[in-house]
Amino acid sequence: MTRTLCALLLLATPANVIAQAAPPVAASEDAKLTRIFADSDEAALRLSPVEAIDRGDLRYADRLDAFFTDELAAAEKQAAEADLAAIGRIDRARLSREDRIAYDVFRNRTERALRGLAPGIAAIDRVLPLDHMGGLQVWYPVFASGEGSAPFRTVADYDNDLKRNALYAAALDRAIVRFREGIAAGITHPKLVVTNMIGQFDALIAEGFAGSSFYAPVTKFPAAIPAAERARLTAAFAAQVRDVIQPAHRRVRAFLADTYLPAARQTIGLSALPGGAAYYAQAIEARTTLAMDPAAIHQLGLDELKRDTAEMEAQKAKAGFTGTLPAFFEFLRTDKRFQPASAAAVCDGYAEIAKRVDLRVREQFSLLPKTAIELRPVPAVSEKTAAPGSYKTGTADGSRPGVFYYNTYDLPARYTWLMEDLYLHEAVPGHHFQLSLAQENTRLPAFMRFDGDTAFVEGWGLYTEGLGPELGMLTDPYARVGMLYGDAVRALRLVVDTGIHTKGWTREQAIDFMIANAPSSRTAATAEVERYIAMPGQALAYKLGQLTILRLKAEAKAALGARYDVRAFHAQVLDTGSLPLPVLEAKIGAWVGGRDSEAGLALIGWSSI
Repeated sequence: MTRTLCALLLLATPANVIAQAAPPVAASEDAKLTRIFADSDEAALRLSPVEAIDRGDLRYADRLDAFFTDELAAAEKQAAEADLAAIGRIDRARLSREDRIAYDVFRNRTERALRGLAPGIAAIDRVLPLDHMGGLQVWYPVFASGEGSAPFRTVADYDNDLKRNALYAAALDRAIVRFREGIAAGITHPKLVVTNMIGQFDALIAEGFAGSSFYAPVTKFPAAIPAAERARLTAAFAAQVRDVIQPAHRRVRAFLADTYLPAARQTIGLSALPGGAAYYAQAIEARTTLAMDPAAIHQLGLDELKRDTAEMEAQKAKAGFTGTLPAFFEFLRTDKRFQPASAAAVCDGYAEIAKRVDLRVREQFSLLPKTAIELRPVPAVSEKTAAPGSYKTGTADGSRPGVFYYNTYDLPARYTWLMEDLYLHEAVPGHHFQLSLAQENTRLPAFMRFDGDTAFVEGWGLYTEGLGPELGMLTDPYARVGMLYGDAVRALRLVVDTGIHTKGWTREQAIDFMIANAPSSRTAATAEVERYIAMPGQALAYKLGQLTILRLKAEAKAALGARYDVRAFHAQVLDTGSLPLPVLEAKIGAWVGGRDSEAGLALIGWSSI
């Protein structure tokens, strides 16, 4: 850490308060906590080899998570109960300042995890094993293709992939069994989710043999693989795609189309399911780290939407558009000047935005990640239902860069006025900064480096969209509307997600509401609504997280006055990884009040500027 940043933090911490630090720390208590964290993390990696591979840990790389098994569910519950019992034996008052934060995060997450494993919640989870947003068929083909986090550098890497692929096919068969249980219990996906999944399996099947994502690794061997091994592996991958992978895809596709779709429900909200209200309440807490009433969330969304609408009216006037706001939305949706000429133009546009952001980012941030970032298009197999942009973390050691994925499906709907805002959220200084800085900080326990709370992660991403003007972005009214559109969509999510799952809204009603209140294309609005249907509560996290960070920022400015520095505030938000929102609030409150400032300093384990 530089002297300048230390001075800024110390100015925010009166010397007499520092002198009145907590009682002497008992090293043994911190050591016990560290051991609990290490044991818990090791147990989690054994249960989730995919998570280990994502981190660059290849000890379990010949395995796959035991998806859709009773054994995995029981092991996760047993591990959470053991973790909670272990941390209950720790005297929090005797911990160092930084370990108190870690303690609070660990307890908060473990308690929420156990509530999510309660019988009533698990009864619904277990019979909905796949969906079109986060299902195994969505992410695993990319993981296995050589374009994901799984490495393909050695012969062992290729052999491990063959073993994982066989386990993937077996997991798909188990998913069919779980879906059948759901039919018997009267708990099924909505028909539209099933239809979307059928389309995804159609796309996987249509890849055929040579074009299969699962065959791709043997089309691009690294030079280190000997010729004899190349021949063996090529034959093995070909046989697996032909005899194992594609038959599994066809079995699931046939089951979904012939058996599950006729039994699937016409309704789309959780309120239509037995136990759906409790399931939604748990989903809200799991995604937002807050126990909030859906009705209050719905009203908050309406209030935020009203504010965004007023600001969009002002930008419409600046653009010289004299029609109504709905007419302005239609203009933004249809005018050719806002539609990219080609997929290459989209890539070039994002590259130019990245250069401009890099010129100004140090004005707002003292902590920058070492991990590089790349721009890539969304893979064709998932582009139809994928978001306009997304981010995939790199590895902590820098061997794999972070990736910003941009979507070029339905190219006319990938509006240029959205690009700056999307890059700020997904890449720099949004997810790339927050996720990379967390995992690069080896002073943090693993669960704080690699795991995250959706409300913090996505709240940070949405918050950084609002930093556009400070970073030289959003300088014209159209780009500014792009930011307001992004904010309005997140406000709409509060309204629509709760409307679907507690108020009986239909798919068409939700889509029409989205289009009427923001310049969304029908393609984008449809994808948004179908996402909320498949992932209840997830979309609430963005706005609730952003509003929490903005409130804490305003409180820090008011309390610190001339001593406030935005770079120091951002360091405090980011230097301990993703936090549950109540823990973040307590941390910032302590920093503003001159308590525990040393915690932020002690936890920073990388260079600052």
